[in-house]
This record gives sequence, structure tokens and C-alpha cells, in this order.
Amino acid sequence: STSVCQPGCRGQCSIVPGVTPCVPQNKSVCQGGCRARSTERARCHRRVPAVSPQCTYLEIEQVQRTHAVVLSRPAWLWGAEMGANDCGVCVGNEGVWTREPLGEEEALLGMDLVRLGLERGSSAREALEVITALLQRHGQGGSCKEEPVPFVYHNTFLLADRTEAWVLETAGRYWAAQRLREGSRNISNQLSIGGDITAEHPGLRERARSRGWWSGDGEFSFADVFSLEKQPPRMEAAKARFHAGRELLRQHAGHITAETLMAILRDKDSGICVDTEGFRTAGSMVSVLPRDPALPCVHFFTATPDPSRSVFKPFVFVAGIKPAPQVRSPSFPQDPARQIPRFQSSVDRRHELYRRHQVALELMEHEPERGQKLLETLRELEKQGLEGVRELLEGTVSPCPEELADLFFDCVEAEMKFYT
Repeated sequence: STSVCQPGCRGQCSIVPGVTPCVPQNKSVCQGGCRARSTERARCHRRVPAVSPQCTYLEIEQVQRTHAVVLSRPAWLWGAEMGANDCGVCVGNEGVWTREPLGEEEALLGMDLVRLGLERGSSAREALEVITALLQRHGQGGSCKEEPVPFVYHNTFLLADRTEAWVLETAGRYWAAQRLREGSRNISNQLSIGGDITAEHPGLRERARSRGWWSGDGEFSFADVFSLEKQPPRMEAAKARFHAGRELLRQHAGHITAETLMAILRDKDSGICVDTEGFRTAGSMVSVLPRDPALPCVHFFTATPDPSRSVFKPFVFVAGIKPAPQVRSPSFPQDPARQIPRFQSSVDRRHELYRRHQVALELMEHEPERGQKLLETLRELEKQGLEGVRELLEGTVSPCPEELADLFFDCVEAEMKFYT
């Protein structure tokens, strides 16, 4: 498994929307997302199942085969906030609060479900089915934050592959899913599926009727029925981000590219890119999924906080991928996330790239002229990567497998040299 851990600020959960355009008339499906929380990394792995996987809190049943995955995840947990597998499936999640009670008992986290969907699903639809089956069997619950006071939420998901995309939204063990046939879609910490439901939990409507949330007459809107009647103040900010993200996507309708998504994820006016006290966009990811199966899917990761001052670096699934230890957080024999009671102490999970990037951020803040020159250099590095990927997908270059295997490592190494 390959992971990119993304360090960020403590004490907050994700507040930034994942953005998943699905444009069937185009040559590619693109997906992007960023998350605000504490630091972490991303990683990719392929393994032969032998024992039941130990998720963040639960050990669950194993399957016969799992896919190689690349993950952007908080370093303290097993799952991931977003990632991709070697079949060209991408999944990302967001936290939501609904009328269903929150489960503080330890169960599967939404981030565990992201990883399990990627490991076990060879298409977006199959990953969705994996997630909903595990949700029904094990439920969702447990703290989503590395602190003694529990922070619990339900989850929404964006899933995409080369041909289609889905939104999956949950409330406890109940769920609704919407297939995206054209255009673009974003999510941001709120339920957004209305009456256009493609698939749903078999007991969803009966649950709503029995709780008095729906009369049984007229259109059934999942968002209207299962959203909290009195939304907490933070949901107003989520609503603003959701509408801002949708508008930014609308402005680029029909010609959304990786660069478009990177620009959206860097947008601070909308609140999508956050860098304020208590909140920070911790890690960002953009994927390009060509419809032509002969072309590779390409996944860009920052592995550092604040995408407006970070470098998106390309990753491609090939045999013999060179590990990038610079984005692996350290491990701890007495990890406070594994001890009971949990999170009674804290550890420094920052990886090497993150530490050097933090020094660069301080330079940008305290020496603007030097900082601006460094930022321009980083943008040029990113531009070179984007141009190389464009040539790869257009067929104008044919790099050898060894070059692709070293691609992410080489980009990380190049970035780190500018920080010394």
C-alpha cells in the first residue's frame, strides 16, 4: 500500500469540499479533493490477503483479492480521506451530521470505508456496493479526530472511474446514491441528494416514515428528510463552500482539466482552500481518468498543507513503484491511537517533506520577496509535471516503465531540494 500522509492543524475535521467533475463527452473523467484537518500522507500498496484487516477500530473479514491503492490519509488511522486504486477508481469522503444518532461506539470510520471500497472495488459502482454492504454489516462510528474528546460524524462519498461517477450519502446505516451521467458535482459537509436517487437502502423510506420525518406522500428528498432541522453554525459555512464550488465548476463546464481542479482547490475566497486559525487544508489530490483504457490514470498529490503554496506531484500505477519515504509519517510502538484509552498523549507525526515545507511556508510569510521566488519555482516544477503528463496522455511520449515507477519519488526529491 502506498500512502501520502498530510500534516495539518490539530483539532479540526475536514471542511473542504471534494470536487468530482464527470464529463462523459470529454476524453477523461477528472476528480479532485482537499481536506482540512491534521497532518498526514498518502501511500500505495498491493498485498495478498492472509489475515483479516485491522481497520482503525475494528477487525473485519478479509476477501480473496485486494487492489493496489494510493491513499491520502491521516497518519494515525488505517483508512483514507481520498485515494485511488489500480483499476482507475477514485473515492473521497466528507463528514456530515444528520437526524440519525451519531455512534460514539467504535465501528468503521468513513475513512475506513474509503480504503475498503478502493481495495475491493474494481469500478465506482462496485466500490459503492462494497461500502454500503460493510456499512450495513458493521455500521459507522467512533472518533474521527486524534484527541481525547470524541468527534463523530456520518459520511458522504464521491466515487468515480473512467466511465461514470457516483455520490453516496449516509445517515447511520441508511444511505442514498446518485449516479452522475454528465456534468460536474461537488460535496461539502452536507447532504445534497434530493429526489434524484439511483439506489438506496431498502429500508430508507420506511425509516423516514416511522420517525415522522416523511409523510409518505409526494417526492422523497434524501437531503430534506435526513438533514438536521436545526443546523449547527458550521453548516452555514459548509453550505457557502458547496455553492461556491458548484459555481466554480459551472464556470468551467465542458472544459474541466486537472489544472482547473487544482485552481479550484486553491481558491481561498470561496473557503475551499482554508488556512486560518484552527483550520487548514491538510492535503489535496487531483486525478485524471482517461476513458481510453490503454492510457494510464494519473493521480496528483500535494502531501503537504495549503495547496495554494504546495506542489501537485504525479503518481501512476506501474510495477515496481519506488517508495517515497519522504512522505511517510513515523510509526510509534506505543502509539496513543492504539492504546486504551485512546489519544491520552500526542506524538509528532510529521514526515520529512512536511517538515521542510513548513520551513518554506514560514519563509513565504516572513520574507515575501524570497518566498514569492520560491513559490514561482515550485509552480514551474508543477508545470513541468503537468506538461509531462499531458504528453503521456496524448501519446507524444512513451516513457519506460522504470521512469513511471520513479515518477512520484523523483518529484518529491526535486521539491525537497528547493527547500534546502
